[in-house]
Amino acid sequence: MKEHYYLVREDILPEAVVKTLQVKQLLAAGEARTVHEAVTQVGLSRSAFYKYKDGIHQLNQIERESIVTISFDLEHRSGILSRVLALIAGSGGNVLTINQSIPLQGKANVVISVETSRLTEELDEMLQSLQSIPGVRRTQIVGQG
Repeated sequence: MKEHYYLVREDILPEAVVKTLQVKQLLAAGEARTVHEAVTQVGLSRSAFYKYKDGIHQLNQIERESIVTISFDLEHRSGILSRVLALIAGSGGNVLTINQSIPLQGKANVVISVETSRLTEELDEMLQSLQSIPGVRRTQIVGQG
């Protein structure tokens, strides 16, 4: 099931949803060490926090969470990494980091972090396209956040 997101003004949200976000902010800032401590500070039940915690995020946090780390095994031939990077850019991905091992036995491991908030296709589709590049032996998501 595809998730849908909406931009909603805070003043029309139910109080429990707003307080859930406040709890998450207290925990992230280290101003509360436990969920119990944070919900007590804002006046929210733990059950309400757990009900809403995965569904409410600050807008700037959603942007940060759209980073995916992909590991590749590439054949040691000229131009393969260049084609991988071109496909990512052509799909709307923004390459943040690239780490490559020294090629051994004709292949190199490359790990690329990509900011995906502007992808023009689904991540799975981009991964399939990457896998179809000649010389790309394996693609795997190793981190998403």
